[in-house]
Amino acid sequence: MNLVLEVAGRTDVGRVRPHNEDSFGYDTGLGIFVVCDGMGGHAAGEVASQIAVDTIIEYFRDTDRPDNTEDSLGDVPLGPRMLAEAVKKANDSILHYANTHTAAVGMGTTLVAARFAEDRFSIAHLGDSRIYLFREGELLQLTEDHSLVMEQVRRGMLTLEEAQQSSAQNIITRALGTEETTLPDLGDFPAQVGDTLLMTTDGILRHVSNTEIRAVLQQLPSLQAACDTLIEAANEAGGLDNSTCLLVRVLGKVKLEEEEKRDAASSEDEAVEDDEDETTQIVIDHETPPAGVPQPKNLGDRS
Repeated sequence: MNLVLEVAGRTDVGRVRPHNEDSFGYDTGLGIFVVCDGMGGHAAGEVASQIAVDTIIEYFRDTDRPDNTEDSLGDVPLGPRMLAEAVKKANDSILHYANTHTAAVGMGTTLVAARFAEDRFSIAHLGDSRIYLFREGELLQLTEDHSLVMEQVRRGMLTLEEAQQSSAQNIITRALGTEETTLPDLGDFPAQVGDTLLMTTDGILRHVSNTEIRAVLQQLPSLQAACDTLIEAANEAGGLDNSTCLLVRVLGKVKLEEEEKRDAASSEDEAVEDDEDETTQIVIDHETPPAGVPQPKNLGDRS
């Protein structure tokens, strides 16, 4: 089973920052979508975020890549394991760039990535960018921020309202390119027709509430219009940071050629079996079974 996807995206510098350190990219044919928010200033942040986006997409484009997905992930499904391997390569690429460019020391980036394959989607996440799932009118947050204030909220040290007003909102506890080994949070979910995935940086999130996001996705069927509306709402509320919005919608499901051939072969086999059953039944019906032998039973559909 393959998914038919629609995508729209936009990034904006905002009203305060002189440069845009956000990056996003995707390959609809491969079902891979990435959004990053760089850190480290103009000389490093936008480079880190672009390296991450490019490396992850290239990982899935490389048909000759070795099958060496993270063994440490145990029973984690293949989709998230592949994302984890792609994130590892991105982390290595950012570290290598920082080690060979003195102006890039301290660079890093947040990351949200999603990969659609067959009838599921997998996600990977580092930092305070987020992934939301809009399904049947409900908005579900699929990621938890790796930030100081949200960690304090989870521990009961701050309320959500206090966290939203905190001056420490920009302190990230986990990011890409800041340590030799950085494991992302991973997830794997079934995809439904009509699902919309929102991938966004905190430039939108610090100005637009979950309730407002849900209303935009509910009221605007056009993905590009929804992207534009979310970014403009962030800018009108102050635009304190760069903002990026990437929306992916599942339009439908189609069978792969191999599945169609398999189903056709299965249907032919069932037709032959049905014919054989009917012939056998006719022969048996014309015989009188010996005493003690039960009458033949109709087995019905075996599928």
